[in-house]
Amino acid sequence: MKNKIKKCIWFFIRLFPLGNKIFETLPSQTPITFRYWFFQKVLGFNKQAYWPVHFTSRVNSAHKIRVGVDTCPGYMNNCYVQGGGGIDIGDYTQIAPNVGIISSNHDLYDSRKSIKKKIEIGKYCWLGMGAIILPGVKLGNFTIVAAGSVVTKSFEEGFCVIGGIPAKKIKELEKDKCKPFKNDIEYNGYIRSSKFQLFIEKHLDL
Repeated sequence: MKNKIKKCIWFFIRLFPLGNKIFETLPSQTPITFRYWFFQKVLGFNKQAYWPVHFTSRVNSAHKIRVGVDTCPGYMNNCYVQGGGGIDIGDYTQIAPNVGIISSNHDLYDSRKSIKKKIEIGKYCWLGMGAIILPGVKLGNFTIVAAGSVVTKSFEEGFCVIGGIPAKKIKELEKDKCKPFKNDIEYNGYIRSSKFQLFIEKHLDL
């Protein structure tokens, strides 16, 4: 009985800082909510991820993934984020449902072996529904990936729309029309951005 009471007390203590995070991220594109926190931290869905992830999405090797401000891969449903080869995603990049980001793949001649190549995605990008980003790809800032595309090569210059299978550049964006923005209070996942570098040093393997 005493153990149950202690668990209940600890549960409610943890809610107080959570309430502050919920309030501060409310205006963001990927706000922290009690529902996301409960599914992750209490029920254990994608528990290792340090950012909000939908319970239908799956994240592997979260310690190899760096997410930018207001960027939460897997926040939308049915995403697959495989960080074995390393993934770095810039600030304010948005990721639609059913997106795959895969940084490690099987060797062509021996499926027991993994070929790992880091994925780098810039700031203010947008990955459309069902897009797949394959190992080694680098996308520059303001890259828009059309829905259903398979990105097999890099577009490091950014400021473009890419699409197709395999993805090709289909439109150049006018740089002067691309508007960077910032939230009043910035979070990298569940972590205040002012404390994120310390978190990286302690917990991530980038």
